Amino acid sequence: MTYSIVAVDRDRGDIGVAVASKFIAAGSIVPWVKVGVGAVATQSWANVKFGPLILYLLENRYNPRKAVEVVLASDEKKEYRQIGVVDAKGEAYVYTGGKCIPYAGHIVGDGYAVQGNILVGEEVLEAMAKAFETTKGELVDKLLTALKAGDQAGGDKRGKQSAAIIVVRPCGGYGGCLEGVDKYVDLRVDDHPDPVNELIRLFKIWEITILEREDPSDVYDLKDVAYNIQLALKKLGFYRGEVTGVLNNETLEALEMWMGINNFENKMRRDGKIWGTVYRFLLEQADVKT
Repeated sequence: MTYSIVAVDRDRGDIGVAVASKFIAAGSIVPWVKVGVGAVATQSWANVKFGPLILYLLENRYNPRKAVEVVLASDEKKEYRQIGVVDAKGEAYVYTGGKCIPYAGHIVGDGYAVQGNILVGEEVLEAMAKAFETTKGELVDKLLTALKAGDQAGGDKRGKQSAAIIVVRPCGGYGGCLEGVDKYVDLRVDDHPDPVNELIRLFKIWEITILEREDPSDVYDLKDVAYNIQLALKKLGFYRGEVTGVLNNETLEALEMWMGINNFENKMRRDGKIWGTVYRFLLEQADVKT
């Protein structure tokens, strides 16, 4: 009923799971992740106890295969289960029970594993694996691209309903290096006709609001774009002055107010420049064409 990917980025310390399914709120059941430890996807007659238990075993020096074998040892429904696991070192293992509804299968690669059941065919997993291996960028980019590839290849043969992604990173959560703050990305789409694309849309908002990974060269001098900024802020009701293209304190105060209202406080600059991502979002929100 589900296709998912578990993966790590050894260099950054990122660990994550992405999942999609014709099942309500798959993100509340399938993915389990712990920073510095590993990731688990428990699906097909999913047993939610397996997620935290496998993470506990990984933390206590079990490898992924042994951890899965331990939790399945006394499981009467093991043949119906599907579990994908990767540890922080990148070792991955998947168990696909013999009674999972076809197509059911998995692919294990370097630092990742893709798995699914009730799929249109093995091409779903092949597309996910190829997308993950060939996509550049951070782990979150690779996971979303893999999920999108699985969706485009047909995904769950019953249809679409939910999708989710969780990526943890040491000190990666909102607020920085606070104890227990490590959720770099945590998004769910619980019930939607096109959940994977909706998840990608939500991530774009998450990225511009929460993440700090802008291209250092993607900036605009406020003096050079003052006219567009004044026009956009005036249309949105933040700027009441004349649209002259001359940067002034009223413009800067209006821009700061707009950024605060839109939760961009961690994107404010004090060097007379504005991030390209924020600038383009402002123009898009105000429907100002350049």
